[in-house]
Amino acid sequence: MDINQLIASRVLALREARQLSLTALAERSGVSRSNISLIERGESSATATVLDKLAGALGVTLASLFEAGEDAPAAPSPLSTADTQAVWTDPASGYVRRQLSPAARSPLQLVEVIFPPGQRVAYDQVRREADTYQQVWLLEGTMDISAGDGSWRLHPGDCLAFREDQPITYANPGAVPARYLVGLVTLPFA
Repeated sequence: MDINQLIASRVLALREARQLSLTALAERSGVSRSNISLIERGESSATATVLDKLAGALGVTLASLFEAGEDAPAAPSPLSTADTQAVWTDPASGYVRRQLSPAARSPLQLVEVIFPPGQRVAYDQVRREADTYQQVWLLEGTMDISAGDGSWRLHPGDCLAFREDQPITYANPGAVPARYLVGLVTLPFA
């Protein structure tokens, strides 16, 4: 399935499961009703910032918008081969996101990101229905990451851990693409 179609079906399914109208989701997310409609029809490639706003308003993680829904046919495989991994490019920054984890349900999700030089993406985290922790392990290049009041410059081999319940900014100050692995663990609130 095309990545934009996968995102489209997930946003629509999540909105319907929560019994939200397009107008209600637009009010919750700050994303226009027409933009949400285009995304749900697979006619628009939303930016990472827009997808994050929708995920927050739907009470899920951004990563969950790249997964097959509960209604996916057959039992999910515990194997994710390179040729079946969903790859998405943020149209605003050009960063490339590869969903490494298999579709089989697991509290751990792995994502590979290639972040272009000179680019920046900021997420205004919204309270979710679960607690999500993230670790970023930089493989190549340099990244500046801020989470809440903290700010760090990562070099190859560095690993940063933080919670996703705060504003987060990713920036590549270097002259070459940065490549990193993201590990996400989502736990229900106790």
